[in-house]
Amino acid sequence: MSIIISDAHRRKASKGGSMFKRYLPYILIAPSVIMLLALIAYPLLFSLRSSFYFWNLQMGAEPQAFVGWDNYIQAFRGFDFFPALRNTLFIAFAGTAIEFVLGLAIALLLLRAVPGMNVVRALLILPTTIAPIVAGFLFRYMYNPEAGIITWVMHALGLPVPPEGLLGSPATALLSVMFADIWQWTPFFAIVLYASLLAVPDEIVEAARLDRASAWTILWRIKLPLIKRTAIIIIMLRFMQLFNTFDTVLVLTRGGPGMSSRTIGYSLYEQGMVNFNIGMVSAMTWITVIIINAIIGLYVFFAFRNKEDW
Repeated sequence: MSIIISDAHRRKASKGGSMFKRYLPYILIAPSVIMLLALIAYPLLFSLRSSFYFWNLQMGAEPQAFVGWDNYIQAFRGFDFFPALRNTLFIAFAGTAIEFVLGLAIALLLLRAVPGMNVVRALLILPTTIAPIVAGFLFRYMYNPEAGIITWVMHALGLPVPPEGLLGSPATALLSVMFADIWQWTPFFAIVLYASLLAVPDEIVEAARLDRASAWTILWRIKLPLIKRTAIIIIMLRFMQLFNTFDTVLVLTRGGPGMSSRTIGYSLYEQGMVNFNIGMVSAMTWITVIIINAIIGLYVFFAFRNKEDW
């Protein structure tokens, strides 16, 4: 009888131990998940609630009145929303594409066994370590119409420079902001793509060369498909960052001249930190969240529609 009882206890203890081991990973990760949800979910819900109230901090510390969808309607009717959205989409799409192409070209150059390439690799990462607002100040001086080195180079090459300067002309202000961002973040693409290209098996590349495949064919048919997953992810991350461009706009142009370089990120800053209109900025934030999630959702759908891409 005692043997039967002891066997039952052992089975129960063994079952309890196996259940503990089964749920141990969830127990260990639970505090981090709870903290992450608290840091993300609460601000989102708070801003969602605030978006339905008229709340201006210049009038009081509490929401003044429930206004329903009025903040959303006013955000769409605002004189700066659609110009800012257009500029933001241009910077996000064009900037991401240019940074990816340039980054891929630099990554392919880094693969070559050229003397001094180790130093180049070390220097390449330096721009990404600079705070965007500091990079903005650097380019502000380099864009100076009288003493800026970029202006001087353009004059030396015979390129036209607006009389009011690159940052003072509606035709060049947005492009100047995007150029500063391209300079800073192209190395990010280059380093990540370089690391991915190093992981491409040499045997496959050598076999393609033996079959007399051209360098373009090897890149397009072998290397790019093998680094496709990494490329898709970093493009998505960089697009989301560019969609929230704010620092360089604040330092370089403050959205001007006129609306020519205003972005959604700068409009959010102006409504929240200058006008203190918490209800309006909350509504604009949720409009931005919906837009960027719709774009990223479509991107992920088309990028990963083949099961082998996952």
